[in-house]
Amino acid sequence: MHETAYEITTLTPQQPIPNHGLLPTEIPPGVQMVTLPGGIRTLAYTPQQAPPAPPVPVAQPIPTWAKTTALLTPTIGGGIAAAGIGLSYAAPGLIAMTDALWAAIVLIAAAAIGIPMLLRIGRTTGTGRGTTTITQNITATGMFGKANGTINHH
Repeated sequence: MHETAYEITTLTPQQPIPNHGLLPTEIPPGVQMVTLPGGIRTLAYTPQQAPPAPPVPVAQPIPTWAKTTALLTPTIGGGIAAAGIGLSYAAPGLIAMTDALWAAIVLIAAAAIGIPMLLRIGRTTGTGRGTTTITQNITATGMFGKANGTINHH
């Protein structure tokens, strides 16, 4: 079976089709003007050309950074898992340390409030006995003379 090649001509929208009186804009899709082997020109359905096949993708090499990341992922995941296990074992000790730190903070706060109160109480109880007055008289003769003085308790 052999196929005969036919010449396909195209018309501009202003030229009427000979022997048919149709304008090219009135021709349905898939119909074109063809010239037959005897030289007769007529309208005919022509097979649609298949679209070109998409290009076949070429395998690209895997980048080095992707290989490195893929190799490090299990290591990082294992490290995170080990840290989680370590924290679960350390949790009771961490809780005890936080309790001890809170106790130390309360002790410091109590000392900051309590010591000044104790000092104030101690000063007020010492003033009930009476006060002692001390008077000093010092005399000296000359610039480098010997100083003499007396102390009086009242």
